[in-house]
Amino acid sequence: MPRAMWSGSVSFGLVSIPVKLYGATEDKDITFHQVHAEDGGRVRYQRVCEKCGQVLKWGDIAKGYEAPDGRVAILTSEDLDALPLTSLKAVDVVQFVEADEIDEMYLQRAYFMEPQKTGQKPYVLLREALCRGNKVAVVKVALRSRESLALIRPHHDLLVMHTMYWPDELRDGEFAAPSEEVTISDAEIEMANLLIGQLEGTFDPDAFTDSYREALEEVVEAKLAGTPMPAHEDTEEGTGDVVDLMATLKASVEAAKKRRAEAAEAKAS
Repeated sequence: MPRAMWSGSVSFGLVSIPVKLYGATEDKDITFHQVHAEDGGRVRYQRVCEKCGQVLKWGDIAKGYEAPDGRVAILTSEDLDALPLTSLKAVDVVQFVEADEIDEMYLQRAYFMEPQKTGQKPYVLLREALCRGNKVAVVKVALRSRESLALIRPHHDLLVMHTMYWPDELRDGEFAAPSEEVTISDAEIEMANLLIGQLEGTFDPDAFTDSYREALEEVVEAKLAGTPMPAHEDTEEGTGDVVDLMATLKASVEAAKKRRAEAAEAKAS
């Protein structure tokens, strides 16, 4: 069982729910050490003070903020723990909103919320009220001494908390929009819908795997075993400039039909 990374209580009105938070995701990437290419020795870094030249331990290090005039404010872990935030151990519901009002661009990490013994009934009450009303709770919470906007939503039998970006942390993506002069014909839309029809299905997350990680594991295993590197298959199709969009869409539809037929044939056999 994972270790809880936060404990506190969720409050709405006079109802308080003692809970613990657990990370809902985990990084499955293969991790590497930096090593000397000639002999494989680990590369170590020292934390050296540029002022006195002393090699420091983690316990000697604080956070420093340099003001425009050159003054430095040094903050210790005790300073950060003593921040005047009511959200350090209590999560207050700011408001309840319709679930589809929250733009997914705001969402960051997900956390499972576990009710403590005295919080079981109010936990279920909040979960059911949100579920039946198709609502989510917008809250403020301080995780790792940093206050975040977050939302709480029902997920199967659980309540899940998603930390969120603050509005001023989202960039304006207007610069990435295509030219307003670009036009699409009805025939092109119809052909695109045909292609979508060939590729549509029911989302099954278990049907997808991390091909990069699998290939990297093969390379690592070959290195460890001293065997030849796995052969590289070049499956990349042409991705040059589209000269005739309709012709490209038609070819894509035919290719999708062929792949679907081959998949169905393989499944039948």
